[in-house]
This record gives sequence, C-alpha cells and structure tokens, in this order.
Amino acid sequence: MNYVLPFFSISSFISSISMFTMAGVLIIFSTGAEASIGVNYGTLANNLPPPQQVAEFLLHSTVINRIRLFDTDPQILQAFANTGIAITVTVPDDQIPHLTNLSSAKQWISDQIQPHFPSTNIIRILVGNEVISTANHLLIRTLIPAMQSLHTALVSASLHRRIQISTPHSLGILTNTTPPSSAKFRRGYDTNVLKPLLSFLRSTSSPFVVNPYPFFGYSIETLDFALFRPNPGLFDQHTKLLYTNMLDAQLDSVYSAMDKLGFSDVEIVIGEIGWPSEGDIDQIGVDVATAAEFNKNLVARVDSGTGTPLMPNRTFETYIFALFNENLKSGPTSERNFGIFRSDLSPIYDIGILRPTFRSSNPENSPRSPVRGSPEKQWCVTKSGAETVALQRNIDYVCGLGLDCRPINEGGLCFLPNTVKAHSEYAMNLYYQTMERHEFDCDFDNTGEITTIDPSYGNCEYQA
Repeated sequence: MNYVLPFFSISSFISSISMFTMAGVLIIFSTGAEASIGVNYGTLANNLPPPQQVAEFLLHSTVINRIRLFDTDPQILQAFANTGIAITVTVPDDQIPHLTNLSSAKQWISDQIQPHFPSTNIIRILVGNEVISTANHLLIRTLIPAMQSLHTALVSASLHRRIQISTPHSLGILTNTTPPSSAKFRRGYDTNVLKPLLSFLRSTSSPFVVNPYPFFGYSIETLDFALFRPNPGLFDQHTKLLYTNMLDAQLDSVYSAMDKLGFSDVEIVIGEIGWPSEGDIDQIGVDVATAAEFNKNLVARVDSGTGTPLMPNRTFETYIFALFNENLKSGPTSERNFGIFRSDLSPIYDIGILRPTFRSSNPENSPRSPVRGSPEKQWCVTKSGAETVALQRNIDYVCGLGLDCRPINEGGLCFLPNTVKAHSEYAMNLYYQTMERHEFDCDFDNTGEITTIDPSYGNCEYQA
C-alpha cells in the first residue's frame, strides 16, 4: 500500500485529511450512457472458488458486467471466455522497463492477450499500478514508452480499436486540493510526466485512471461526508459549488488538475474504491453495516447520472473493490476485508447487485446482511422535533443522488403541503425503500424513524 500526501480539508467541520491507496475498484465515467457495475477480482487468498465458478456466478447471479484483474492469469481469462463480461488486465510494475522495447511489447501481446481475445472480452490493459507514487525513477521514466510500445503492438495486431492502454494513479499526484477547483498536479510530475501521458491518452482515446479512496481519507469528523450521508458539505468559494460527499470533491480535484493542463476532455476512470467490513479494534466506522452503507450509496450515486458539481450529468461505470476478502494480504486487518462476497459466493452484505432470481433462490444469503428489512410494509418518516435545517439536508441529499423527487416539486402529487417536513418525509421514505428497507437507511442523522402506518394521503402515495 502506498501512502499518499494529504488530500484536502473541509471548512469548520473537517480537519486535514490524509489519503492512502491500495488495489481496488474501477469507475469509468462517461456522458449520457447508462452506468454499469464492475468489480476488482484480486486473488491474494488461499480459499477462493475456481475461476470458472466465479465467472458463472457473476454472469448469472449478479448485474456485474466487467472485472479488473491485477495480472493476466490465463486460467481466469479462459474462465471468462464467451461470457461477454468486459475484462481489464494489468502489467506488473517489474515488467514495465522490459516493455519499452517494441519487440518485447509485441511478444507480450502475443503471449498474454491474443490467445484469449476475442472470446474473452479484454477491453483495457493497465500498465503498472500507481507507478508515480512508487518514486522509482526507472519505472516512472519508462512508463510512457512502455505504454506507447504496447499501443504500437496493438496496432500491429489490429487490436488498438478494441483494447485501450492506460495506467492507474493515486491521488498523491495532486496538490492544493482545497477547494477542488484549485487542485493541480504536483510540480515536477505535471509537465514532465502527466502532460505527455495525458497527450498519449487523448490520442489513443484511452481514459485517465485514478484511485480515490474516501475510506483512507475520512476522520471521525468527516465520516458522514465520506459515506454520502447528510452533512454540512464543502463549499468551493471559487466556483460557488457545494460538495455533499468526499468522492465528488476528489473527482473534481482530478478534473481541475487535468483542466489546468488542457486535458478536461480526457475520460476519467476511477481505478479503486471500496470500504472494508472489518478492521482493527481502534478503527471507527469499519464494520459490515458501514461497508454496506458506503457501497450501496456509491452504486446509487454513480448510477444516478447526476455527475459531480464540475462534471454534471455524467454516469459512472464502477468497479467495486473487491470481489472477495483476500486473507493473504499483509498490513492492517482492513486490507484483508474489502470483499463483498465470501469464498462460498454468498454476499457478506447486499448492495443491490444480485439478480432477483439469485435472491429468491438463495433466501439464506440476504438475511446475512447487517440489518434485514422486514417483510411487512414499513415506511420511513421524520422524527417529531427534527430541525428544519436537518430535514432540508435530507431532501438535498436524496434528490442529489438522482432519485425521483418530481412528486415533491411544484405541481407534483406530493408538493402540498409545501413544507420542508412533508417534502423531507417523502424523500427519506423514497431513499429507504430504494435501499431495500434496512434500518440504517432511515437514520438520516437521527432525524428519521420507521413506522407501519402508511403516511400516504390523497393522491400522494408513499412507496412501500
């Protein structure tokens, strides 16, 4: 794991935050397209199911339609043949200098890619992982030449229109990230490394890959901001934009840095993102319920098409870190517990990526979530005495996720009574029902409570 320099601090309620990185989740974001969900498939464990079983499970029992591998394991690539699932593979760091040679790059494509393509849907090759953060001068110096050689090798094999070349970065490449609009790439790397890299990516229609981790950036004071919960937010005085979650601020910092070099048009891919379900005793906010909350909110956010304050109306293709816990990884307990599935393919928690057929045919899986929704009809309503400012934050939060708040807009069936309490109650219940009615989905910073009394009235119908 690479240590990354402090990322940003947030006004009066957020102190300076330190960022770290690890191997995790890919998010691509593009304009206009429907988002799709992927996952990182790490293999540093001795208890994982066979790759063929994993491929069949992902294909038939989940909505996951793409994975990222941290190597080019031929057994895994063969297992995913004829599934249509999009595969991203990775060149290990130690092979980068060797691949600057065009003959070596052509041989690598011939050995690692062509035996599996096109039956296995390989869409991207990532060269190394957070190479700049290693501070290894040989790797940094040879990174772009290796990427160029691999692209030339793809051209020679007529694969360059089907397979992209890129490389992931930690957020340690950024500086001046408070507020997001002031962010820029670190001096020394900006014009010497990242500008030619971005030029290569633009010329080959490949994405810029970054690894943001709200988990490694939060503190007790910023937990709500990291988890997409209602919070005071971060106001950017330069753009007059309000940030309601840490991921948006991280993405817009990357965008601002790219824009300063003239590359705001290059697509951004979020290489890793996730939250562990278990950590060391002294870690706050590390448990199954919090991991489920983060990843469910993440999926809802990137699927919404809301985008970020500086990049509105975008969808996010997301690779969640990680498919499984990896019991052979070193470091703190959390490093081994980012998985969303157990080795028997049952969910550690459900974030809405299981197909309905899997849920219905495997009734023992869903109850293993942290808090189970009741089979009886229930609604989420506002607590008596909840402050108006808190209820307004609830409205902003839910509707900001892209959920359908049209009924409480002027002219909507639930617009009247035109009060913050009434509108907040509708929005809170909408979120609660969308997230499958877990108790923590109705907490809203202790302003919500669950009831079995239908709050619907007139033509205004509350979901249940």
